[in-house]
Amino acid sequence: MSALHPHLRMLMRRVLRPVASLLMRNGIAFADFADVARKVFVEVAEDEFAIPGRKQSVSRVSVLTGINRKEVKRLLAEREAPDAERIDQATTASSNNRAARVISAWLREPDYQDDKGNPALLSWGKNESNGFESLVKHHSGDIPARAILDELKRVGAVSMPDESTVKLLAHGYVPSASNDELLKISAQSAGDLLDTIEHNLAANEPLSRLQLSVAYDDLPAQSVELFRQLSTEKGRELLVYLDQFLATQDRGSNPSVKGSGRYRAGLGVYYFEEDLGEDHADGN
Repeated sequence: MSALHPHLRMLMRRVLRPVASLLMRNGIAFADFADVARKVFVEVAEDEFAIPGRKQSVSRVSVLTGINRKEVKRLLAEREAPDAERIDQATTASSNNRAARVISAWLREPDYQDDKGNPALLSWGKNESNGFESLVKHHSGDIPARAILDELKRVGAVSMPDESTVKLLAHGYVPSASNDELLKISAQSAGDLLDTIEHNLAANEPLSRLQLSVAYDDLPAQSVELFRQLSTEKGRELLVYLDQFLATQDRGSNPSVKGSGRYRAGLGVYYFEEDLGEDHADGN
């Protein structure tokens, strides 16, 4: 550790502190973390650090990671087996995306809005052209409307004022009612942020990705509460605006879109605050 760049050491500590807290809160010991870390180091060494034109060798992976050749060979052999974790991630992402698309369309499409441009109350069980069943049919693929309704009710995104009406309560799909689902989505969000940081540290300026933040460090509690409300409101407005654009470009939402390749792109917005522990009296 003595040769580690001090800023890189600081980055590691800042990243690992919330990770360690999260893991211990969920009963995960260091040995479990180390086991996953070894696997990830080997995977990254194999996928991203091969010499161009040459097959990555066990010896080179061992040199890059500092993990002995026998362990590297074992971990690479395990990787050849079907990856249940990646399959589960893909399944979860697909399910979450469909629920999220239903809410996004409800927020942006005039057919599902009232005269003021707000999400309208939608009919249920009547198969109307601008009802909930129609919304789900156009934006969730082959998932039944009942399944989407049950999921959105479960996470508190919608309610039913009566048996034939569905009301939108949320501005996005956030499965707070399910810790497992929230962990999966949080893992993806954290991975996206760290991937952008890593990309920007390695990329030249024209190829860097958007990575901006704003923060002040001498705010009273009352101002923090005001900022929390303001950032929530403006953050949602921005995401709804960007969602409207992406929906016109995504083949899943708009099959007429042409172009090559298949990419995943988006923008994440998150709020943070930290109690610095200094109590300043009013007027001082």
